[in-house]
Amino acid sequence: MKNPKAVAEYIVSWLSGYAAGCGSKGFVVGISGGVDSAVVSALCARTGLPTLCVTLPIHQAASQMSRADEHIANLVAEYPNVECARAELTEPYESLLAVLPKEGSNFELTTANTRARLRMTTLYFYAGLRGALVAGTGNKIEDFGIGFYTKWGDGGVDISPIGDLTKTEVFELGAYLGVCNSILSAKPTDGLFGDDRSDEEQIGATYPELEWAMEQYERGAMVDDFEGREREVMEIYTRRNRANRHKMEPIPICKIK
Repeated sequence: MKNPKAVAEYIVSWLSGYAAGCGSKGFVVGISGGVDSAVVSALCARTGLPTLCVTLPIHQAASQMSRADEHIANLVAEYPNVECARAELTEPYESLLAVLPKEGSNFELTTANTRARLRMTTLYFYAGLRGALVAGTGNKIEDFGIGFYTKWGDGGVDISPIGDLTKTEVFELGAYLGVCNSILSAKPTDGLFGDDRSDEEQIGATYPELEWAMEQYERGAMVDDFEGREREVMEIYTRRNRANRHKMEPIPICKIK
């Protein structure tokens, strides 16, 4: 990123303009302890509009909550328009699971996605009370490359401030915005499995590798054009892109002829 200051100012202006255009009274952001939500909340804070930062723990790793709390404390200290809230969702989540099937294919992934959808519902509850917008925290690679998010979960938002930035660019913007080092140095994780497994462990490739693959894919390159590790990464990217295309495109509509 050549000019993070200009990018930050552009996004802040875009956020302010969008909020004014739809009559929104501010923003609600779910804070995970990761760089994406830290950057989005910092950008929302810079608009001067009321910004509510919400932590939504569900069997969350202590390290993730510690980073989230540190970030929110920094924002609250710097911006008078920032407030914080915590919705303890472990008990509601367990109550929901208690009335649902206990086994089945993809059970672990299904329960992880349920966490994300419960968090989405909670963020919209806060947004409804405040007349605010739910600000999404997905980046370009996750949202439009490999579909690494939960449909109607963390993908259920009103606006996407960093959806045109790669993960690398998000980290660069975070450094410019003064995001705390504990977040900038932490390995990215979605926090949906009750442990500290990283995104890259789940995906099988690093974000820089995926960014390279996305660039190649958009140029029309094919898996067979590469060998070794590059071929492996292209296979990962193309497989996930195809499998998750349903998340990135509008839902199919049965047109009556």
